[in-house]
Amino acid sequence: MTHAIVLIEAERDALATLGSMLAELEGVAAAYSVTGDWDFVAVLNLRRHEELADVVTHGIVKLEGVVKTQTMVAFGAFSRHDLDALFSVGGE
Repeated sequence: MTHAIVLIEAERDALATLGSMLAELEGVAAAYSVTGDWDFVAVLNLRRHEELADVVTHGIVKLEGVVKTQTMVAFGAFSRHDLDALFSVGGE
């Protein structure tokens, strides 16, 4: 499994609609509108690393209103759920 975060800058006119278009793309687990230098963050969960190029270059980048992206591939995943499972071996 490959996990990636894609930061997205959008045209002002696309801010109202781009989030739902991102969320509909195959491989996008979640899309968030955010504050700061970027307008959206897309979280990708892909079965194969090779799918990354398709989702980003043939999916996200081609959506109307996308100005720029920056993709970060995750090396490891950490969450409260993962840590709780790790330290609760044999417990409830």
